[in-house]
Amino acid sequence: MDRIDAMKVFIAILDEGSLAGAGRRLGRSPAAVSRAIAFLEAHTGTALLHRTTRTIKLSEAGERYASACRRILTDLEEADLLVAHERSAPRGLLTITAPVAAGEALLAPMLDAFLARFPAVSVRLQLLDRPVSLIDEGIDIALRIAHLADSTLIAIPVGEVRRVVAASPGYLDAHPQIETPADLAQHRIISMTHFGLDSWSFPASGGSAIPQVVQFAPRIIVNTVHAAVAAAVDGQGVTRLFSYHVAKEVKEATLRIVLPDSEHAPLPVHLLTPEGRLAVPKVRAFVDFATPRLRREFKRLHLDPRKHSFA
Repeated sequence: MDRIDAMKVFIAILDEGSLAGAGRRLGRSPAAVSRAIAFLEAHTGTALLHRTTRTIKLSEAGERYASACRRILTDLEEADLLVAHERSAPRGLLTITAPVAAGEALLAPMLDAFLARFPAVSVRLQLLDRPVSLIDEGIDIALRIAHLADSTLIAIPVGEVRRVVAASPGYLDAHPQIETPADLAQHRIISMTHFGLDSWSFPASGGSAIPQVVQFAPRIIVNTVHAAVAAAVDGQGVTRLFSYHVAKEVKEATLRIVLPDSEHAPLPVHLLTPEGRLAVPKVRAFVDFATPRLRREFKRLHLDPRKHSFA
């Protein structure tokens, strides 16, 4: 059996989550898929997958081998495309990742138009609120909201967002005024994991070099942006999110921003792709398609802290 072909089967199993799913994707019988894994395990001399009747889980060796396989298959794809001069013909599976809220609000809505323009391309959109290694996990493109560490990744800026504290006008009218971060200790807090479950940090003030940290016992803990926004609009308390999460509600005056003078510096938003991937037609096509649209969206979702803050 060809080892490269077996690697493709192995990665398809991981992407689809089952041997049957990999078989359907590749047009292989269950027996052929099983033979490919058996071949790789015999070749490497170790078990790559732990299989039960319901689940498939990578072994420790399998995790390392999967990362290597993804790199090898990506390099082979790039080499084939470059030699074949197929720069102008986007095709194949494009894997994109983004934080859940950003992917749902910003990337998913543009996929229909992208796929209509490039009918030979298919897309796997993985929405994950965790750090993702593009190379090890076989990701072509990532939307990332963060200051970026130096790396070999190619970064295309598409916008910036702020971390904002917000509450409904009704809640703010009925509770003590919020003039400094310390005042939040007197308020009902709607918290999320990514923005602090029991404390929020703010920039240093008054000549101090030490950031301000506000401790609190949250009234409501949620794990989605939608739930946090809904609870805040309903007057259940004060929440902290990215500015684009609440742009619609703030512009409609169902939420107001507080503490605009105590915000951290804006966070940049980039499209990221591994070095060399822009030479792959499907990657270049999506970057060229998505970049101007994302820039327009982040401009549309921009909030003026003075205009929309509570006074």
